[in-house]
Amino acid sequence: QVQLVESGGGLVQAGGSLRVSCTASGRTFSTLAMGWFHQVPGKERESVAAISRSGGSTLYADSVKGRFTISRDNAKNTVYLQMNSLKPEDTAVYYCAARLSSGPSVNRHLYNYWGQGTQVTVSS
Repeated sequence: QVQLVESGGGLVQAGGSLRVSCTASGRTFSTLAMGWFHQVPGKERESVAAISRSGGSTLYADSVKGRFTISRDNAKNTVYLQMNSLKPEDTAVYYCAARLSSGPSVNRHLYNYWGQGTQVTVSS
């Protein structure tokens, strides 16, 4: 079983930056591809970014390309999402997810484990 714990959410003004982190336990981190998703009330959970287990391959939603960066530190069992130039529409609960595969994926149904989520609020 894999446990994922997110941290780093909060309130930030539009145009600002925030970094959220997700630390995994229960399995060798380098065997997991990771993803970040976000969700607002009444809508489906959507992919934001994903990264392969080596960190060599990444995917981004069009809405965040050029603003967000996903990265990982396998020695620290942690995946990060650096969010720059934040917009009010980025406001959501951000979830970390892990899948037992090598490659990244934007498909939430392909992820095996989920964190509890962390709220990110961007004020205008």
